[in-house]
Amino acid sequence: MSSDDIAISVRNLTKTYRLFAHPGDRIKQAATLGLRKYYKEFTALKDVSFDIRKGETVGIIGRNGSGKSTLLQVICGILKPTSGTVQVNGRVSALLELGAGFNPEFTGRENVYFQGALMGFNKARMDERFDDIAAFADIGEFIDQPVRTYSSGMFVRLAFASATHRIPNVLIVDEALSVGDAHFQSKCFARMNEIQNSGGTVLFVSHTPEQIAHHCNRALWLERGHMAGQGEAMLMLQAYLSSWGLNSASRNVDADDNLGCVVHPCFDARERRWGNGDAIIENVRLLQKGTLNPSSILSGEHLEISFTTRFRRAVSRPIYGLTIKNLHGTPMFSANSRQLAHAAAGEAQAGEYIQARFFIYPYLDAGEYLLSFGIVEQTSENGIMVLDRRYDAIRMRVAHPASAEFVTDMRARCELVTMS
Repeated sequence: MSSDDIAISVRNLTKTYRLFAHPGDRIKQAATLGLRKYYKEFTALKDVSFDIRKGETVGIIGRNGSGKSTLLQVICGILKPTSGTVQVNGRVSALLELGAGFNPEFTGRENVYFQGALMGFNKARMDERFDDIAAFADIGEFIDQPVRTYSSGMFVRLAFASATHRIPNVLIVDEALSVGDAHFQSKCFARMNEIQNSGGTVLFVSHTPEQIAHHCNRALWLERGHMAGQGEAMLMLQAYLSSWGLNSASRNVDADDNLGCVVHPCFDARERRWGNGDAIIENVRLLQKGTLNPSSILSGEHLEISFTTRFRRAVSRPIYGLTIKNLHGTPMFSANSRQLAHAAAGEAQAGEYIQARFFIYPYLDAGEYLLSFGIVEQTSENGIMVLDRRYDAIRMRVAHPASAEFVTDMRARCELVTMS
C-alpha cells in the first residue's frame, strides 16, 4: 500500500492516564519530583496499529470502556499519545462528544461562525455557506437561540451540519448520530457517502451493528484497549458478537438454511447474517391484494410480510422481528412480536416450524427498500440471545397506486362546509 493512499496511519499507539485518588495528590506528586507515586496508571490504549486508506469508511466497534473514544480523540489531536505515532493526511472534521466545541451561551448562528473561524474561514466565506448549513440542520428559528436551550437532537443536527459543510478529507464521528431521528440520520449517511465518493475517509463509532455492516468497508475491534481484530466489516461484527455470546463460531449451517430466502424473487445475495443457529429463518413471503411476492409493492395498500422459523432446540421466549430500511440503511419501520402480539409468544419446540406474520400499510415513497428479519430468545428482562438475523435479505420495490389513466391515486377526499 502506497503512503500516498493512506489517510490515517497509527503505529504502536499507547495512551496511559494517571488516576489520582484525591486532588491534593497531584500537588504531592509534583512536590516529590516523581520520587513517589501518588497515582495509579490506567492504560486506555495499548500498542494499537492500523492503516486506513483514502476513500474508506471504517467503523470502530467494542464494549464500553474499550478505548474507542480515546482513540478518536488521539487521532483528532485532542489527546497526546503516551507512546507511538499517529499520522493524519488531510483536513479533519470531527463530531465527538455531544457539546464538544460549542459554547452553550452562544446562539446556533454564533457557534456556526465560531466553528468556521476554527476551520480557517473568514466571515465572508461563512456568509456564503451559512444558508446551506442552516438548511441541512433544519432547526428553524432555534438557530438564533442559545444552544443550551437545544435538545440533543437539535444539537447534533447543527454540529454535523457545521462539521461537514465543507467536504473534509477525514470525517470522524463518535456515536453522535445515535440521538438523531431517522430522517436526519438518512441525511447524515448520505453526506458520509458523498464524502467517501469524493475520496474522503470516514471513521465512526457505532453500537448499532447494521450501521457498521451497511456503511463500512472495514471495522476495527477494540477490546480493553487492545486491537482485538481488524478486517472486513461483517467478519469483525461476527467475531465481536461471538464474544458476547450473540453469535456462535461453531454454528452448523445446513445446505438448505438459505433456501427459503434464496428462491424469493427479490432476495439480495449481499444480505448480512448472524446468530447462533438454534433457529433458522426461511420462506419469506410478501402478499398484497392476492398476489404472492409481487415485483413491486403498492404504497399504502394492505401488505402481509411473513417468514417461517425452523427451531433446532426448544426456545422458551422467542421474539420475531421485522425492519424496513431505505437504501441508506435508515430504518423506516421496525416492529417485533413482543410489541405487536396480544400475548407473548409461547415456547417453540425443537423441530417446530412457526410462521410470523406482520400486517402493515406501507406508506412509503416510491423507490427501493431493504427488509431484515430476526428471531431472538429473551434470556432475561432486558437480555436477548440472537438465534438468526438476516439483514437486508429482501429488496422491496415500492410504487404508488395508479388509476387506469396512470394517475397516482392520492386517496383524495373533499368536504364542502357552509360557513355562517
